[in-house]
Amino acid sequence: MKKYFKFSLFAFLLGTALTFIACQKEEPFQEDFDEEQTLTATSATVNLMKRTVANDGSYDNIIDGASCFDIRFPYTVEVNGLEVKINEMEDLETVEKIMDAVDGVEAVMEIFFPITITMADYTELTISGIEELEKLAENCVEGGSDDDIECIDIIYPVTLFTFNTGLQQTGSVTAESDLQMRRFFAGLGENELVSFDFPLSFELYDDTKVTVNTNAELAAAIERAKEACDEDDDNDHNDDDFTEERLDNLLMECPWEVAKLERKYYDNSDQYREYILLFKEEGVVLADNGYGHTMEGHWSTEVSDFRVVLNVEFENAPDFNENWYVYEMDEGKIKLFSGDEDGIVLELYCEYEPEICTADAIRDRLSYCRWKITDQEGSFFEDLNIDFSNNNIHVHTTTDVVVDEGNWSLSGETVTFADLSMTLSNYIGDWIVIECALEHLKLKRGDEIIMLIRDCE
Repeated sequence: MKKYFKFSLFAFLLGTALTFIACQKEEPFQEDFDEEQTLTATSATVNLMKRTVANDGSYDNIIDGASCFDIRFPYTVEVNGLEVKINEMEDLETVEKIMDAVDGVEAVMEIFFPITITMADYTELTISGIEELEKLAENCVEGGSDDDIECIDIIYPVTLFTFNTGLQQTGSVTAESDLQMRRFFAGLGENELVSFDFPLSFELYDDTKVTVNTNAELAAAIERAKEACDEDDDNDHNDDDFTEERLDNLLMECPWEVAKLERKYYDNSDQYREYILLFKEEGVVLADNGYGHTMEGHWSTEVSDFRVVLNVEFENAPDFNENWYVYEMDEGKIKLFSGDEDGIVLELYCEYEPEICTADAIRDRLSYCRWKITDQEGSFFEDLNIDFSNNNIHVHTTTDVVVDEGNWSLSGETVTFADLSMTLSNYIGDWIVIECALEHLKLKRGDEIIMLIRDCE
């Protein structure tokens, strides 16, 4: 990132010059000068500035796995057998897409050497092979991170003055970039003093601006910004810097189909494959199972550990309930994870039209064919089929013996069974239809659920 700063010395010179010179010995200036006006080349504030203008090598971690240097364009890599020419940063997205195309399989990458890398201090090195590159990468801080500060950028130009230990100005420089600023600091001698021409302006990671007028304000601004954003120094190429606002807008753009759902290493995708999630305003999320039954839950987003998190909670669908970290958002797909065991893949489904489970739809379905009755696991105490025609109930065995009779009525989505006196007498009462597909109905009474499965044979 880019950074911006300025300092002033002249008020200090008027107030402290005589005292400073009178007390000077061989190397006394580090104790006698006022750091609010000038800085030594080795001061903590100058070190903060050096880190602020250091070259950020994290943007190409998908290639080199190291944030303390980057590879100079152009160069060529081979990813999973496909050759990719890297001429600009946008080409790194092509590499990422190739790697994502083999989801669950470790990608194979080869860099074509020689390459030229740029270090944090902008020095350049020619690298001849992978062993040499990996050795340099090992010198980066563990985890891929680097020492640079990326959450705050200097707004250029910046003018700097240098002085000797006698407080005599030895030069002035106007820096137009991080590179020029870093090289200015590299050229300072240990006994030189430096001052910035205030005020200095900075741009923060969230596009806000801040202006400082003293060395103390400058140091405080950088310190505040050091840990204010995710510098993305790790080597997880899918850990992009998503924004909470972007996720909110994307979730509410269209319905989302559950393409994959894993909990505790168990793949529940088949169970939820036809579920549609509809994220509404005011934190309401609807889960439509594709058969006319919709559950209502709650959703919200937040930022935690510099990651965007989707919080979902349903009373009757606990597999969805979790604080899900965004792993990837790309081309109509959102990947979410929680820990090492749980993950969801959502796919955009703007063409979705819900199955309306109306009274007419329920009545129409029950009017045709006979229906087997089972529990959710597909079994029942007896193999029966039921004729619901003309609002009557005729319960038959497989040999077509009638073992019970009654009637039924419908009010909204509630079916009421009545006048059963034999085999199904325990099922008299009100049952809410929670699914009304063409081939089956699912009914619920309290905690009890039965399935009616169409049997036209």
